[in-house]
Amino acid sequence: MIISINNAFEATIIFNIILGIILLLSLRKKNDKGIFPISLSQELKGIAILLVVFSHVGYFLVTDNRFLFPLSDLAGVGVDLFLFLSGLGLTASAFKNKLPILNFYHKHFLKLFTPLWLTLIGLLTLDFFVLKITYSWQFIAKSFLGIFTTADIYKDIDSPLWYFTLILFYYLVFPIFFSKKRPWLSAIIIYAVSYIILYLNIPAIYNVSFFHEKHIIAFPLGMIISWIFYQLADKNKININKYASIIGRYTLIAMLIAFIFYSHSYFRQLTNPDQIQFASIATVLAIIIIFMAKKFEFKLLSLIGVYSYEIYLLHWPIMYRYDFIYQYLPAWLATLIYIPVLITIAWLFKKLVDLILNRKKPSKNEMKD
Repeated sequence: MIISINNAFEATIIFNIILGIILLLSLRKKNDKGIFPISLSQELKGIAILLVVFSHVGYFLVTDNRFLFPLSDLAGVGVDLFLFLSGLGLTASAFKNKLPILNFYHKHFLKLFTPLWLTLIGLLTLDFFVLKITYSWQFIAKSFLGIFTTADIYKDIDSPLWYFTLILFYYLVFPIFFSKKRPWLSAIIIYAVSYIILYLNIPAIYNVSFFHEKHIIAFPLGMIISWIFYQLADKNKININKYASIIGRYTLIAMLIAFIFYSHSYFRQLTNPDQIQFASIATVLAIIIIFMAKKFEFKLLSLIGVYSYEIYLLHWPIMYRYDFIYQYLPAWLATLIYIPVLITIAWLFKKLVDLILNRKKPSKNEMKD
């Protein structure tokens, strides 16, 4: 359901102030050491999913797209953050213990597909009995295989699932092309394969290729950065704290925040996919450096990051098709309330997935992937 909003600017200010206060209250001193600890990855995943959710709300759920701006304008940055972290995490894991291809697929596809299948079963059931919507068997079969060829925000069963097909592709090709001796070459090959597939304009992804072509750098870039971190950590060539103190930690952070605001105002007018992609990657790198430089962490972002995949799968159908909050409350308040609601639903959903897979609590290395 589309939500009418008449005071988008004022509502955004109220929302930002309250969210900012909540984030500040969740501040804690960093405990994890290392160049890129798990807590940092979770924080960045938390940012990424919030940017995606805020974009869907600001541009597609309410009648005035000034609501949540400029946070709502950074969905592409959120997607690139996810892809970057996936490339970085898979590469870091492969350096420690490179799995045979079949073992790799078994481990990671269970984590990818089990939540997807449960989501699809739930949505297909609800759509059929509640909304009286039916889907063709061909669509259902492709969906359960992870192939989503359209991304109609209002008509598709869950339009953000176009991203699942993209990340599935990277999980398919990663163990095939990854080389522990030459990971930088592996990243280049994976980028080249992605580019060629898009260049060939395959009919199966024709309607979503516009989304894919704006995000094919992030995953290979994450692989390369992971390789750089591995080299630096392995040879003990860098001390992040010492380096940041010389430059002036918070001067650097302030400069990067200013860069993000400037680049956003400048690059948001771009229409060329390559230019959009490079602008988004520049913003992603700025955000990552900011979070690496700071000496504290936002526990709320880390919590959201832990359940970011589940929130990604569930948020749009809940907020749009089966909304139970926006229709009763002001948009700024409903959006704030939806954050803990989505976390709670995602937590329950993750518990169900773990129960089905009969999995133990994931180890730190597994959480990095």
